[in-house]
Amino acid sequence: MTSSTTVHSPPRLYGRSGELAILHGMLARLRQGDGGALVLTAPPGLGRTALLREAAAAHRPRGPVLYATAAPAERALPHSGLHALLCPAPGPPPMPRPPSGLTPDALLARLRELGRERPLLVCADDAHAWDPASRTALNSAARRLGAGSRVAVLIAAHDGPTFAGLPALRLGPLDDDAAAALLDRLTGGGEGVSGGAEGPGRRPHRLSGGTEGLDPVVRAELLREAAGNPRLLAGLTGRLTPDQLAGRTPLPCPLPGAEGVLAAYADRLDGLPAHTRALLLLAAAAQEHEPAGAGADALLLLRAGTRTGLPRDFLDGVLFGSTATEGLLQRAGSRVHFSHPLFARAVLHHAPPARRRATHELLAALLAETGGRAASPTGSGDCLASSAAPPTYSADRPAPLASLVQLACGAPGPDTVLAARLEAAATSSYPHAECSSALSRAAALTAEQPLRSARFAAAAEQAALAGDPARARALLARTGAAGEHTTAPGLAPYVHGLLALRSGPAADAHEALLAAAALLGPHDPRRALDALLGAAEAAWVMGDAPGYLTAMGRVDPTPYDRAFASYRAGMRAVLAGRTEAGHALLRQCLDPAAPADPDLPGPVSRNAPAALLRAGVAALVLGEVAVACRTGARALAAVRTRGPDALLPQALEHLAYAELRAGLHAGARAHALEGLHAARRTGQPNSSVHLHAVLALAASVEGPAEACAAHCDAALAGAGPHGLAQPATLATWARARADLAAGRSEEAAARLGPLVRPGPRQGHFAARMLAVPCYVEAAVLAGRGAEEAGELRAAVAEFAGWTARTADPQAPAQLARCHALLATAEEADARYAEALAHHDRAGGDFERARTQLLYGQWLRRRRRTREARTPLRDALVAFQRCSARAWAERAGGELRAAGEPVGAVRDTEGGALSALTPQQQRIARCVAEGATNREVALRLSLSPRTVDHHLRNVFAALGIRSRTELARLLGPEGP
Repeated sequence: MTSSTTVHSPPRLYGRSGELAILHGMLARLRQGDGGALVLTAPPGLGRTALLREAAAAHRPRGPVLYATAAPAERALPHSGLHALLCPAPGPPPMPRPPSGLTPDALLARLRELGRERPLLVCADDAHAWDPASRTALNSAARRLGAGSRVAVLIAAHDGPTFAGLPALRLGPLDDDAAAALLDRLTGGGEGVSGGAEGPGRRPHRLSGGTEGLDPVVRAELLREAAGNPRLLAGLTGRLTPDQLAGRTPLPCPLPGAEGVLAAYADRLDGLPAHTRALLLLAAAAQEHEPAGAGADALLLLRAGTRTGLPRDFLDGVLFGSTATEGLLQRAGSRVHFSHPLFARAVLHHAPPARRRATHELLAALLAETGGRAASPTGSGDCLASSAAPPTYSADRPAPLASLVQLACGAPGPDTVLAARLEAAATSSYPHAECSSALSRAAALTAEQPLRSARFAAAAEQAALAGDPARARALLARTGAAGEHTTAPGLAPYVHGLLALRSGPAADAHEALLAAAALLGPHDPRRALDALLGAAEAAWVMGDAPGYLTAMGRVDPTPYDRAFASYRAGMRAVLAGRTEAGHALLRQCLDPAAPADPDLPGPVSRNAPAALLRAGVAALVLGEVAVACRTGARALAAVRTRGPDALLPQALEHLAYAELRAGLHAGARAHALEGLHAARRTGQPNSSVHLHAVLALAASVEGPAEACAAHCDAALAGAGPHGLAQPATLATWARARADLAAGRSEEAAARLGPLVRPGPRQGHFAARMLAVPCYVEAAVLAGRGAEEAGELRAAVAEFAGWTARTADPQAPAQLARCHALLATAEEADARYAEALAHHDRAGGDFERARTQLLYGQWLRRRRRTREARTPLRDALVAFQRCSARAWAERAGGELRAAGEPVGAVRDTEGGALSALTPQQQRIARCVAEGATNREVALRLSLSPRTVDHHLRNVFAALGIRSRTELARLLGPEGP
């Protein structure tokens, strides 16, 4: 044991603000004379010692500190822990020999004596490793400390029942932000280990050699490997060279530096019974073929345990009953988990190699017998068997992937045959994450560098499809330097392009995927096709029609089914301006229901999620919004059922966008929110940008305005750096529509004008026409009808041509509404009637209500207030029905101005404002918000002279003399 009354200042801690607040609160009570006890429990490496040192350093200026930590060599000496704790204390020796004098009562009396003059803090580090007598005495004494004792005891120990009954604070792993900050400190400067790592401080590993900083891929791999354990993160970082940290040299596998933490975890295993240690080894090995965090199958452990001769009652008690395993194993249904993943790693790391290999071979044999699935023991002979020969396979009896993974875990070195079997077994019948793990193990067993690189690249592709881009980038980093010879040229660039498509600049993804397609074409046509489709997708989101045509033009449709060939030819025709022919072709791929020909080389099944998503795109291009919604729902169901996980955000985005086009704003918002969570979980920031744009469009209808603005800002912030023109156009349109709802027509027209007019700032080619009706409405309401008559009529003419070609049911009604806004007084009535007739055929509350609102506003402006009330009332009810709050408020204001009180949106100000007419109330509110008379006139469709007249009457009725007084009256402090 070692102890000290002088504690050096601890390093800076990361991610422990809550724990530090609890400790400082305990010390504050101690300074007031109230002692107590607290046990800090955590697995090794999470910062127990760092927090104890922080508390000791904080208390040292105000009182004495007794600090002792365990020494394994003294564990067998009775009372050695208390001797180490009390020997440095002032005064006579704590007790005479023999050690029987160290009773709990004597310890309590001694501590109270030491704290009589100044409050005493006692810190017992790694107290679980003290001798039993010292632990018992300390536990008993700590229980009896409390108010007036002037002694506080802080105990750091691992999880377990050693100090049960005392208040405990359990430390968890560092969160992502804290771990990242600690890693920055370890690699970028500062003194000492930070983040709560145990052990003495160390100098950070500064990067050198001209590097610009820690490589992002290396950073992600270190954070992933450390799993929030600060001591492990420090150990891993300290063993890497500057070139490895900077990404110039591949990382070793496995990463070095974990030995100390794993040894600390393994210390808990030494005192366990042999049966428990054997079961722990089986459980740790059985997790190796499972997805991360899935644990081990209890039935497989039961079979393996009986094969190794473990008693059946012991196995039943641990796996299905209540037998304790020192808190190391936990059950969740039919799965068995370690209390912390590092315990499993420690068990495997410290097991003798021969025994570990035999365990993996046993599990491989059991999995082979059951086709990779666990099964219950079948009889007494099965239970009495003590060993199993390694399984053998043939072409007629292929090995299940789980069995091969277990054999790979036990392989002593490179194994060409086993690596080839792993690669062959990692087919589409298994989840992408399992295939990635199997391929990475196959690569590790491969000695030839070209084949090794190809297998790591294939593993990276599967990780990307599984929605784990950080893992994919780490695997790509192990493929070797760019241009290095490989048996699969183009595969690594293809995976880089896929990752860039979801998280990088679209232009980079476009070029990378085109280059990859050229390399893959001669030997891998399936991936070459996927690369070209990815390049076309990148060009689409950039708004680069020529780039889209180039990518799709390089696809040879001959080997593929008719639906895909029709999609390719149809999309090319539409973007080339041959709309009629393109639409005819696209109609041939709207219902991907027929099975694919299995004899075609690498066909994409027409029922596959990607094929359904293409059908949904075709439906939207045609304007068949109802078909797009149905196909989008089918695509989402296919992705949920069959994967890949990386496609889930795109499936939800496509469905949400189709629902927006159909006027189903609530459904679109729900699906887009789910897609946003999926995009964040799978590391796809570009998908997040698209989904923020969809959410902004939904919020521009449903509100609130703050939500629309927030989603717009998020979409534009991500769209700009990555060149995503499509979500940028949609977000701008959403903000303009929210401006229209609030009556800010001038701002709306200014936002939409550049999008719909020809020029370099023109919006995305697939969204321009959708924004034209809003632009015409905003420009006319803003008073630009005379100034920009030519531009408006040109935009409406282009929209009319688009309407003639599309099947969108709302387009004819929107076109008639645009004509009504630009028509003379004699023609407008008929145009509005035409628009409403089209709405009756098309359905959709929101767009019909917008037409009714504009019609009622037009009638009221011509003093036909009695006629205006009916369309305005209908608009109000329709907006309320589709939860368009801001639009309902605007319709209610127009209805009040037409002389009808509106209960649903009645005034909330009350008081003096009740004496004003509805028109005067509307003007008063606008002026109180800071609008000028001209802005009020534009917003309310009045003349500035009328506004001025009403405003003078408002001042007279309210007894005020200025706009400032009016703003104060209607502000938060007013009535």
